[in-house]
Parts: sequence; structure tokens; C-alpha cells
Amino acid sequence: MACKCKDIFYISEKKSKIHFITQITELIIKSSNLMKTLGFETSKIEGIVTIENENPKLFFEENFDFFNTNFNDLEKDEIKIFIENEDNQLSLGTIFFAKPMNRYLHFIEDRNFFDIIENSSLTAHFQPIVDMKTNKIFAYEALTRGVLPNGELMYPDVLFAKSTRNDMNFTLDRMCRETALKTTAVKKIDAKVFINFIPTSIYDPEFCLASTVKWAKQLDFDPKNIVFEVVETQNVKDKEHLKTILNFYRDKGFLIALDDVGEGYSSLNMIIDIKPDIIKVDRNIIENIDTDTMKQSIYKALRTICIDNNIKILAEGVETPYELEKVKEIGVDYAQGYYFARPSAEIVRVIGN
Repeated sequence: MACKCKDIFYISEKKSKIHFITQITELIIKSSNLMKTLGFETSKIEGIVTIENENPKLFFEENFDFFNTNFNDLEKDEIKIFIENEDNQLSLGTIFFAKPMNRYLHFIEDRNFFDIIENSSLTAHFQPIVDMKTNKIFAYEALTRGVLPNGELMYPDVLFAKSTRNDMNFTLDRMCRETALKTTAVKKIDAKVFINFIPTSIYDPEFCLASTVKWAKQLDFDPKNIVFEVVETQNVKDKEHLKTILNFYRDKGFLIALDDVGEGYSSLNMIIDIKPDIIKVDRNIIENIDTDTMKQSIYKALRTICIDNNIKILAEGVETPYELEKVKEIGVDYAQGYYFARPSAEIVRVIGN
């Protein structure tokens, strides 16, 4: 399987021809008329409206609201744009690389996100994971933050929402893994580290994960101190491919954790399919588990599965002493949540509770 890794998307600032491409006649006419409204001369051949522009990036910046006002979402996905200049000639082969209009508008709207990617402005905060037998820190989960020029942070939910709509998950996911490893080394963390990864962003493990393995070796990490945490499993359609990815990690000596167990309907099948070393029980099950008998029943079932299959169980999202006492009563190996500490750039070395 070839790796479909994407370069960072950008809009040329050179003098170019901007081609609007669609097979829908009405949209050809509409595109031509709207470009004339903006004062451009247009040329048309079958399925393509073309204008000339001195700076395409500036063109989309200045007319961002115009495009959003005059084209609906379906039209912005249907109309493809190709920017032709001395570096990028239009041909039967290159026309297939035309992107939907939405990609260009998202690029303008998500400029802060692209600045983070282009400048590798990522850091990691760490949340401790506590061993319930010793009440000492067993591991840390590395949680990525994007750093904006003014010092403000862009959190993972926003980062990956923007990444997904810009088709940048491979690049962002790789950068997050590498940032987690590098920051772990800088912070001199002497414990296991959980590093999230999105399996749907990986195409060919040997190629796509090579840089992650390289950094782990270069930074002299013991593979068994790195736990790769599988997230967004509900989006995984090809389970055999997921197994290939996880086998790649396991062959290198890394451990595997399954995140958000109990959320949705796929968790039990995922446990069976990937046989993780650790499962992280979803915070929605842990929340108020001390007073909710249904949640207690689900947790007990997961605990039994773990005992029978030599899997460790981690309660995620513990926020109160009552939730902690209930999972300890039922049985738990590790716990994580605000009750112990929030994610922080400064490493929490000792748990006081």
C-alpha cells in the first residue's frame, strides 16, 4: 500500500491563471458571471472558467466573504479550482489535482492552523496516570497544543477539526507524535508516556511511522515506556489495516492502549480485534459512576474482560473522590483525571491525594 502522505496545502502568490472547473453548466455560467461582477475578464472552454490574477492568495483573502455569500456549500464542493503558473501547468494529468473551492476558503479561514503546521509550533502538555496499587505516577499522557504567535494555545479538538477539513490529518498526527517524544525528552520524564495516534491517518506503517520510530531511537527511549494510544476507533473501517499498524508498533517493542472504551458500539469488537495491553474506559462511564448502577454494570463487565485476558484497565476522567472509590471497589489498575491533576506544561512529579 503506497503512502498517500500530503504536502502542506498553500495558495500561490505568483501571477497565475485561476481555473474554475465543473461539469455542471449552470455553475459554469454562475462562476463566469460572478467573476465579471468582480471586474475580471473570463474565458471559457468546456467545463472550465478562467481568469488571470496577479496574486491568487490575495484574491481569495480579499474575496473570502464574496465566495461564501454567493456559493452554497454544495457548490463550493462541486467547483474545483486549479491555479496555473510557471510552476504548475494545466494538463490532462494535473487537472486531477484541482481542489474544491472549499479547500481554498478553508485555507484562508484557518490561517492560524496553517501557521502552526508550517512553523511546527506545537508543544505537549502532560497529565499523570496513577498506579492504584502504589498511588504513584505510572505514566503521563502527552496532549498536543498548538502555539499561536501571541502565545495563546489551540487545543486538540480545534486542531484536528481544522486538520480534518483541510485533509491534513497525516501531517498533524505525525507532528503530534514527534512533538510528544521530543518534549518528553526535554522534560526528562522518567515514566511511561501515552501518545495518541489516529489510525485512519496512517497508510503504510513502514513509511508513515518511520520518523516516529527514528525519533524514539534517537532520543534513546525504551520502547516499553512508550504506549501508543488508538483514538477515534469509531472511524476505522479497515480493521485488518489497523492490525497491520499495531503489529508494526508491537514489533518495535511499543505497548498499545485503546482509548474511549465504552463509547459507541464498536469498543468490544475493537478489544477482540486488536487485543490491547491497556484499555482506557471512557470518561462518560466514569462520570458519576458512584451513583449510576448501569455505569457500574458496564464497568464491571469491562473489568472482567480485562482480568480474563490479561489486559490492564484505566479509568479516565476521574474528577471526584467518590468516582475514584467506586472504581477502586470494582477493580482498577490505573486512573487519570482532574481529581489528580490537569494537563500541564510543567510536569507533576508527585500525586498528593
